[in-house]
Amino acid sequence: MSDDLYGQGLKDLAGREPAAVAGPDASASLDNPLCGDRIDLDLKVEEGRVAAFGHRIKGCLLCKAAAGLAAEQAVGLDAGQAQHLLAQLSGLLKTGAEPAVPALAVFLPVRPHKSRHGCVLLPFKALVKALGG
Repeated sequence: MSDDLYGQGLKDLAGREPAAVAGPDASASLDNPLCGDRIDLDLKVEEGRVAAFGHRIKGCLLCKAAAGLAAEQAVGLDAGQAQHLLAQLSGLLKTGAEPAVPALAVFLPVRPHKSRHGCVLLPFKALVKALGG
């Protein structure tokens, strides 16, 4: 795999300390059986929208970076918007489609590495699951 796969933007996202959420309103846990990544996600939800996002992760740099970006993007989203965010990221990884959320473009170097797509999608799938999607 090329060094481009682990660019500084991804390293910065992965290096952020994950937040914790006390007394979550919604939670989800997901595993990626192909690589062993695991995310345990907790949300505070107010009026159907994410008010706080916390997570514990055991995973690779890509999964950690995705969790960091999901934490940034999730606040204020409802279930439908979270699903749309996941669809945008999936489209970017599958076809290189330009995402409506420019921050997702940091994952464009992952596109040629199909075996790593699940690592990036896992936190966003957990977000959708936690919101009941």
